[in-house]
Amino acid sequence: MADFSVYSGPSAEWVALAATLPPPPENQTIEEKKRVTNALREASAAKDMQEEGLHDLVTLADHSIPTRDKSAVEARTYTPKSFSPSDGALLPVYIHLHGGGFLLGTLSSEDAICSRIAVNANVIVLNVNYRHTPEFVYPTAWNDTEDATLWLHSQLSSGTIPGDPNKVVMGGISAGAWLTSSVVLRQSIGEILTDIPKLAGQVLMIPCVSHQDCYAPQRAKLKDERACSFIENADAPILPAKIARLFTDLLKVEDPEAEGLKISPGNAKPEQVKGLPPSVLGITGLDPLRDQGLLYGMLLADNGVPTDVHFFHGLPHGFRRYGNKLSESKRWDRVMEQGIKWALSNPEATPFNVKLE
Repeated sequence: MADFSVYSGPSAEWVALAATLPPPPENQTIEEKKRVTNALREASAAKDMQEEGLHDLVTLADHSIPTRDKSAVEARTYTPKSFSPSDGALLPVYIHLHGGGFLLGTLSSEDAICSRIAVNANVIVLNVNYRHTPEFVYPTAWNDTEDATLWLHSQLSSGTIPGDPNKVVMGGISAGAWLTSSVVLRQSIGEILTDIPKLAGQVLMIPCVSHQDCYAPQRAKLKDERACSFIENADAPILPAKIARLFTDLLKVEDPEAEGLKISPGNAKPEQVKGLPPSVLGITGLDPLRDQGLLYGMLLADNGVPTDVHFFHGLPHGFRRYGNKLSESKRWDRVMEQGIKWALSNPEATPFNVKLE
């Protein structure tokens, strides 16, 4: 039985920062929350792009990806300017799926993180702006992710994007990690995307890997269910349990149990995760999702999947938004950037281990 009680409690650095932060806004409508949050995220990304000189380091190109419902999603690629596609040279590709509870996030809100990854991991990044609630409900975001992956491979085959089809890593943050874990697992067991090369790795940052109504099998793996992170961190900053529930409810999944591994990859059986590609996980301590991330990392490592688990002790879900106000923000970036390189390095499987620094 798993016991993650050692990972409880806030860090001194977070306590100090939290004392300086204004209280979160109250009584916002869904539309206001989306508008205000997206504007703040875009402004922050634009500021980082400018201050870090990222425009001088990457080439951005916008794309429109057709979807199965005769619509389209917007996407953007980020290519290191240091790369010259001469003599047939190809770069690995990283598919980036943003966080925001399926409600929040835009194409431009991800410019800085995608640019950093392109430069520091030396990859082409494809940033997919899958469609959001409340306008688009389940399974739209999942379908958009699959459609974007197929579109990417068509561009790789034609040479429009100079990337290696055998070195495509998918990754995401929070909701984006949920999409990633679902798509990577279902491709691995032959349910989807069977006509393209298997994804070469996955990066799961602060992941959700199960619908809340389907979490019981994972919760039963805990030594003391009363100490589970959904209870312990019910009132956590940034993502308290009630907000996590709101995000899930906005998906309007009619029968979560019937959706199986598509909606709850964390409930996979050992034989189903065997053969998954190298997997990187970044997990925070003050997070209702803490335990399911650790349990998923344990499931993968215990079944022969090369797994690299990083833990950010005492910090809340989504702490990276505070940038240099928290020292662990730099490690967050390194975990993603070096994790992509690690996934592509043909790593060996090792016993489950949680890295704290």
